[in-house]
Amino acid sequence: MEESTQDLRLGRRFSFQQDSEPKHTAKTTPDLNPIEHLWRALKIALQRRSLSNLTELERICREEWENLPKYRCAKLVASYPRRLDPVITAKGASTKY
Repeated sequence: MEESTQDLRLGRRFSFQQDSEPKHTAKTTPDLNPIEHLWRALKIALQRRSLSNLTELERICREEWENLPKYRCAKLVASYPRRLDPVITAKGASTKY
């Protein structure tokens, strides 16, 4: 099978979903994934920096990611059960998280 035909077939079986796309987000579903909090911190850090091109964006992203405190990730993971309990109690309905 030709590579281009194979790529075409794969495209029909799989789809790419981008985070924060309006059609992929729900207002009432809590986002408990700890990585989302780290992505937000990275986004805030990037907004404080001046970027002039894609290469600089990549370099600064890597730099800011490395600067995120390691304890912050551990704290987010440790808080997961505390954040998950209200969601379970509310049977997936809205919570303060």
